[in-house]
Amino acid sequence: MSTLSIPQITQAVRSGERSAAEVLAASIAQIEATDERINAFTGTRFEAARALAAQVDAKRARGEALGPLAGVPFAVKNLFDIAGEVTLAGSKVNRTNPPAHEDAVLVQRLLAADAVLVGSLNMDEYAYGFTTENTHYGPSHNPHKLGHTAGGSSGGSGAAVAAGQVPLALGSDTNGSIRVPSSFCGVWGLKPTFGRLSRRGSYPFVASIDHLGPFASDLSGLALSYDALQGHDALDPGCFATAVQAVTPSLGQGVQGLRVGLLGGYFVEHASAAAREVVAQAAAALGASATVEWPDAEQARAAAFITSASEGGALHLQRLRAHAADFEPLSVDRFISGALQPAAWYVRAQRFRRVYRDKVHALFRDWDVLIAPATPVAAPALGSEWIDINGQRFPCRPSIGLLTQPISFAGCPVVAAPMWPSGTEGLPIGVQLIAAPWREDLALRAGWALEQAGAAFLKPAPLAPSPSGGGLGWGQGGGTQTRQQQRKE
Repeated sequence: MSTLSIPQITQAVRSGERSAAEVLAASIAQIEATDERINAFTGTRFEAARALAAQVDAKRARGEALGPLAGVPFAVKNLFDIAGEVTLAGSKVNRTNPPAHEDAVLVQRLLAADAVLVGSLNMDEYAYGFTTENTHYGPSHNPHKLGHTAGGSSGGSGAAVAAGQVPLALGSDTNGSIRVPSSFCGVWGLKPTFGRLSRRGSYPFVASIDHLGPFASDLSGLALSYDALQGHDALDPGCFATAVQAVTPSLGQGVQGLRVGLLGGYFVEHASAAAREVVAQAAAALGASATVEWPDAEQARAAAFITSASEGGALHLQRLRAHAADFEPLSVDRFISGALQPAAWYVRAQRFRRVYRDKVHALFRDWDVLIAPATPVAAPALGSEWIDINGQRFPCRPSIGLLTQPISFAGCPVVAAPMWPSGTEGLPIGVQLIAAPWREDLALRAGWALEQAGAAFLKPAPLAPSPSGGGLGWGQGGGTQTRQQQRKE
C-alpha cells in the first residue's frame, strides 16, 4: 500500500484528488482492522469525525480556504478534554467524573486547522509510567512486535501512528512520555520547550514538568502540527510563549550552519549497543563528531523522580484516601510514597533545578543541536521486570526513562526521530535531537535533515494491510477490529 505524508494528505484534500471523507474512511478502516491487536484506542467518535470531514469538504466546495491540516485524521491521549466525554486520564477513578464541557485548547487548535478528531488513546494511569501496561484498559501493543510495549505514558499515541491508524496524535511528556513511545514505536515526536504550548483542558501529572506535544508519521507533518498548536493562552498561567514562531518555512535549511554535537558520558554509559548505533547513524547524517558532556544528568534524574513523586502524590492524595483500591497496581505505591515524601526533599530538588538549568542552557552558547539516544534499549516485552544495559541489570519500568528524564528537567525542546538499528529483531530506537529553550526550529531542522538523508523514517508495521485502505493510508497495518466504546472491566 502506498503511503501519504501529512502534507500530501492536505494537498490531496485541497486539490480535490481526495476528499476529507475518503481520507477519514481509510483511517477508520485501519482502526477497525488493527485495534483489537494494538489496543491504542480507548474511545472512538466516528460519527462526529464524519461530520467534521463533511464540513471540510463543504468548505472546499464553497471555495473557502482550508486550514493547514485539512482532512488529517488525529487522535488524542485520553488526558485531553473532548467536549461531552469524560476525561479518563487512563484511570478507573475518573469514570464517574462529569463530561468535559469543551475541548482542550490544543484539540481546539487542531480542529481550527481543519484536522479531524477520531478518538482518544490509551495511556498509563494518570501518566505515571513508561509502558502503557494499563490494568483498567489493557496494555497497548507495539505494532512492530505485538508482545512488546509501545512505551508510555503516551503509548496509545505512539502505537496509533505506527500502526497507520492516524498520521497525527497528541500526547504528553513529563519524564519522557512522548519520546519513549516515539522511540519504541518508530514514529516522530516533539516535546516542545516547557511552557511553549497551552495545557488548558488536559489532566495534569506534574505541573512543574508537564509538556504537551504531537506525534506524527513524518517530520514535515510534525512541524505543521506544531505550528498549528502554537499560540499564547492567557487563561493558562503555565503557557509562557507570547507569539507563534512558525517552523515549517525553515525546514529546508537542514543543518547548514548548525553546530551539532553528541552527548557523551552518562548518555553513552546508559545506552545499549543498538542505541549507540542509531546515534552514530544520526551523527554521520548530520556531520557531527564532537562529544559534549551534559552536566549533572544523574542528579537531574533523581531530582525529576522526587519532583514527580511529590507533585503526583499531592495531586491525588484525596483520591488515594478514598479510592486506593481502584488505582493502577503498578503505580499506586509510587503515588502513596510520593505523598509521604519529606517536603525538604522537594525543596532541595527545586533549588538544584535552578542551578541545573543554568548549566544546561550554557551548553547552547557553543552548540545548536545535541544528539542522544531516546531510550537505552529497544522496546522490552510486555511484563518485563528487568532490562540489560551493557551487562548491567536495571529495573525495567523506571529505567526506560534514563535518557529522557534529565532533558525534561531542563525544559529543553526535543525532536524524537525514528531510527532502525541492527540486532533488535526489527524494533526501532529513536534519537533525541535537543535544542536550547524556544528553539524548536533547530531541532526540527535537524530532524528534517535526517529524514532527507534516509536515516530517520516511519517503517510500516508488519501487519496485514487494511482491506479498504485504497492507497490512502500513511502506513501499513492490519488485524481485526476495534472497540467502538471505552473498554469496560
